[in-house]
Amino acid sequence: MNLKLEMIVLPVSDIDRAKAFYEKVGFRLDVDYTASEDVRVVHFTPPGSECSIIFGEGMTPIAPGSFQGLYLIVSDIEEARAELTGRGIEVSEIFHDAGGLFHGHEGGDVTHRGPGQERRAGLHPERTSYGSFLTFSDPDGNGWVLQEISQRLPGR
Repeated sequence: MNLKLEMIVLPVSDIDRAKAFYEKVGFRLDVDYTASEDVRVVHFTPPGSECSIIFGEGMTPIAPGSFQGLYLIVSDIEEARAELTGRGIEVSEIFHDAGGLFHGHEGGDVTHRGPGQERRAGLHPERTSYGSFLTFSDPDGNGWVLQEISQRLPGR
């Protein structure tokens, strides 16, 4: 049985502000549908992704900005950083984890730290797949992580 992750319901406080932000990031707008005064659905897909985000009125009781560690995978993190900053998106500097695993955004909004992990500035020294990261947040504080993967692990 295949189980494909297709959609993430993202908690936002201002639908139009979130819509403008994700358009600016470069996500494709798939749907902006208003069913009634209490129901509006906005659906975006990141370029190259099979999984989408959806947000809107009456979508989720979760507090805006609650989602952290939403991963977007890129093949060249320096190129991705340049494109995002060129679009006016505020992103972190590129970093890697001294222990070889990612963990953290210094602002506290994207944190996945385990014992013995230490965030270091710059690309992973060997520029290995899964080794370099950057982060950004949407206007509500939902936290995204870009991870560079040029060669996937076996079975992926």
